Amino acid sequence: MSDQILLEVVDTLADVPAGEWDRLASGHPLLSHAFLHALHESGSAAPDSGWTPRFLLLRRGGHLAGALPLYLKDHSYGEYVFDWAWADAWHRAGGTYYPKLLCAIPFTPVAGPRLLATEARDRSALLQGAIRLAQELEVSSFHCLFPTEAQALECEQAGLMLRRTVQFHWHNEGFRSFEDFLARMNHEKRKKIRQERRRVREAGVEFVWKVGDEITDEDWRFFARCYQDTYRRHHSTPYLNLDFFRRIGRSMSPNLLLALGLREGEPVCAALDVFSADALYGRYWGTTTYVPGLHFEACYYQAIEFCIARGIARFEGGAQGEHKLARGLMPVTTYSAHWVADPRFDRAVRDYVQRESRGVAAYVNELEEHAPFKDDGLEV
Repeated sequence: MSDQILLEVVDTLADVPAGEWDRLASGHPLLSHAFLHALHESGSAAPDSGWTPRFLLLRRGGHLAGALPLYLKDHSYGEYVFDWAWADAWHRAGGTYYPKLLCAIPFTPVAGPRLLATEARDRSALLQGAIRLAQELEVSSFHCLFPTEAQALECEQAGLMLRRTVQFHWHNEGFRSFEDFLARMNHEKRKKIRQERRRVREAGVEFVWKVGDEITDEDWRFFARCYQDTYRRHHSTPYLNLDFFRRIGRSMSPNLLLALGLREGEPVCAALDVFSADALYGRYWGTTTYVPGLHFEACYYQAIEFCIARGIARFEGGAQGEHKLARGLMPVTTYSAHWVADPRFDRAVRDYVQRESRGVAAYVNELEEHAPFKDDGLEV
């Protein structure tokens, strides 16, 4: 009886005990009950915004032994693994690509466990359950975004195709200060970073760090306005709202850093990061004014300084962005896994993914050749 499993689909985490969910999430703050529930309850990731929760729970002997953060999607926004071309090709062939079934953290291109279970048999059962659900719902496809490399390989062994993309991460080599970090870089890149930081200081912008309960409701209101205005200036629709930020401010404050830029005591920009003991994740930012270099200072240099001060091993700078390489963030391969219902479409997509993967591997090699650091510790 203790080995009997039951798979259940739920549309909310309200009735899932936070402690049970967080045990499966292994302490990853962006997979936490608090973060996901805030996305749903605030309406940021909800049916009205095209994210319909279909969370898959696995119970063994009555106890929660596994889970998938699973959504029915009727678009591809907020995913950061781009399949617009697949959707267009399938529509032109007379098929219906949306809705699709998606295992992901909404609006969050951060790698981590997606098959939330300790035992391999439970992860396999979750994956098989997701594919069965996709078949029952008669959707075009199932996608698992940004799993760990180990879980990506589990998906591949189960017959899913793997897709590779590139992110840029900074690694703490035990630096004692930001200048100690700069000393590892070649002369050109070191000079450029110092110039960027000096321009921000000369513009009168200074930064303060607010962690956890130090972030006030006034700060959240300012940050939400900055974030939303910045999206709109770039002709994009902001995904998140003030209610979401207030919710995570209450429920997961120990994991939040707000780097607040002030000029003459008044806030002009802010970057919000989420962190754990071993990693900091750059997430959102916004500004009310333009200052040369301000984006790099708020989103990268403040994050790196915080990691050095706290002894945090890794800073993940989010999706894409070759400009991050010049600032000390190195290329890292990330993964997604895909199942396509129609055999003809599956063959076409597999052929595309294989060709794309070869290109990604060559791209990573090329980026590594242009690393901004000194060769063998010598000045270049």
